[in-house]
Amino acid sequence: MADVNKVVLAYSGGLDTSVILKWLQDTYNCEVVTFTADLGQGEEVEPARAKAQAMGVKEIYIDDLREEFVRDFVFPMFRANTVYEGEYLLGTSIARPLIAKRLIEIANETGADAISHGATGKGNDQVRFELGAYALKPGVKVIAPWREWDLLSREKLMDYAEKHAIPIERHGKKKSPYSMDANLLHISYEGGVLEDTWTEHEEDMWRWTVSPENAPDKPQYLELTYCNGDIVALDGVEMTPATVLATLNRIGGEHGIGRLDIVENRYVGMKSRGCYETPGGTIMLRAHRAIESITLDREVAHLKDELMPKYASLIYTGYWWSPERLMLQQMIDASQAHVNGVVRLKLYKGNVIVTGRKSDESLFDANIATFEEDGGAYNQADAAGFIKLNALRMRIAANKGRKLF
Repeated sequence: MADVNKVVLAYSGGLDTSVILKWLQDTYNCEVVTFTADLGQGEEVEPARAKAQAMGVKEIYIDDLREEFVRDFVFPMFRANTVYEGEYLLGTSIARPLIAKRLIEIANETGADAISHGATGKGNDQVRFELGAYALKPGVKVIAPWREWDLLSREKLMDYAEKHAIPIERHGKKKSPYSMDANLLHISYEGGVLEDTWTEHEEDMWRWTVSPENAPDKPQYLELTYCNGDIVALDGVEMTPATVLATLNRIGGEHGIGRLDIVENRYVGMKSRGCYETPGGTIMLRAHRAIESITLDREVAHLKDELMPKYASLIYTGYWWSPERLMLQQMIDASQAHVNGVVRLKLYKGNVIVTGRKSDESLFDANIATFEEDGGAYNQADAAGFIKLNALRMRIAANKGRKLF
């Protein structure tokens, strides 16, 4: 432990990371640099500065990463229409590579030889943080206190904080029974009653969305403008990536959009039930598929759909900085060159309904697709040979008496 002189800690100022800060100082006898990221979690991050200063920290980083988060991580992921196990929009997963990147940048800036995080030994985040860190700085030392100490309950953490005069309120407003993670893309909820997969989630758990039953009785129409696969304007008003997502979160939340209750497979092997609120992301996914439906070639669209589960798994399991994810990203980004235009949506009581899509680069040809006379644009008689050729192998097998099953 004596070889650690300085460590960069991913620090929120809450109970866990405040205890970790003191534990690092005492256990490793090292200097601690704190890093607090504003990813749009909706809580003040500046109070972390005073808490860190009170514990003797001299180098304190509090960074507003909202634009970088959406521009360089969320938007690239949505270009691929990314969904993990058919439902999860990866709100927690996609934030971790950015935090890992910034931890390493600060370690390089401050001359630190180690980084530390508050992820437990049971979850995915430890893998995501550390895979990212090793990819960006192979020789860095990673300190994961939850894998080293014996403070394995909230009461033990509180007792440690009290014993070492760590400024944590033992009493005060009622603590949420859930383990929560929030950023501009989503809020996640785990633990509490959710550990019983048969128990319905509690209505007062949700923070961003009204229940669909209580959403407005009048639908709201919304137009999203796309350039190279990314949203650049809402209802004709140009916006930055972070502003786009924040606005969609607000509007979607008002209409009860984006609630999810799932059981997912963690990378470490266990199943975990989680509830998620992703109003803006739910809208983005539906709209992006709509604009791609008229601008992408069929085989390109189908190939993207085939590769998406692999891409989603790479993000979920922490391989954002891997060569295979970077390779896939180049392909995905190349596919978006013609994904330009406008999508019109109707938002109503938890539903996102596509009502229109248009693009100067649309591949939809009404003259060919029409049910009316097409003026010779398409010769229907050509379909006979097309079908016979595609049926040839099945006809040969049938003539040989092959049984289908």
